[in-house]
Amino acid sequence: MGAAAIELTDVRKVYRKNRIEIPVLEGLDLRIESGTFVVLMGPSGSGKSTLLHLIGGLDQPTSGRVRVGDYHLEEMTERELTTWRSRHVGFIFQMYHLVPVLTAAQNVELPLLLFRMSAAERRERVRTALSVVGLEDRMDHRPNQLSGGQEQRVAIARAIVTDPEVILADEPTGDLDAQTSEGILNLLNLLNTDFGKTILMVTHDPKAAAHGQRTLHLDKGVLERDTMHAPRAAAAASVN
Repeated sequence: MGAAAIELTDVRKVYRKNRIEIPVLEGLDLRIESGTFVVLMGPSGSGKSTLLHLIGGLDQPTSGRVRVGDYHLEEMTERELTTWRSRHVGFIFQMYHLVPVLTAAQNVELPLLLFRMSAAERRERVRTALSVVGLEDRMDHRPNQLSGGQEQRVAIARAIVTDPEVILADEPTGDLDAQTSEGILNLLNLLNTDFGKTILMVTHDPKAAAHGQRTLHLDKGVLERDTMHAPRAAAAASVN
């Protein structure tokens, strides 16, 4: 068994509303090995996004331990988590969250503004990230000049520009047509196989799930099934 990039031990998450406790995750244990592409599935309200937020340091467990790499997130302050996220985790969402008035390059550059580096180094990193996603020739285009698939590729470039170890994707193809979705999923496969990124992707789509190496099924805060399977061979990802 390889090294664990992500490890959760007896994690419980409870939200409180008007003195009422709403349990979301119940004593969850999970180990994700470094360099794997894992898919998280389950019905709405099963705790998938909450789990993603805990692993990404956007939320903290009510009890239990969350380790990502060498960091125990439940022991960290909000300030420490903010710094940690900027260096170690890339987030991809269903909605692209691009700034409309900025170009593709400027959107991708945003995470780098938290780092001490020269403008020239930032430009080179941005160019590399956009090249990886096949959009080096769209650097000066604004979001309204791009297709939905291209906008998601810009969002992926923004997620990888800091060279994070872990990529967390929440329904990254949920707003795209089938052909465009396939291109985005092939790109995630490329980031996993060629760049060694550990990927955890939430999806409702069984076709999207087939791109992973392992599928976790979450229901009512409990890990119901854990299935290993061979990933599909990724085709060349076209720009849509």
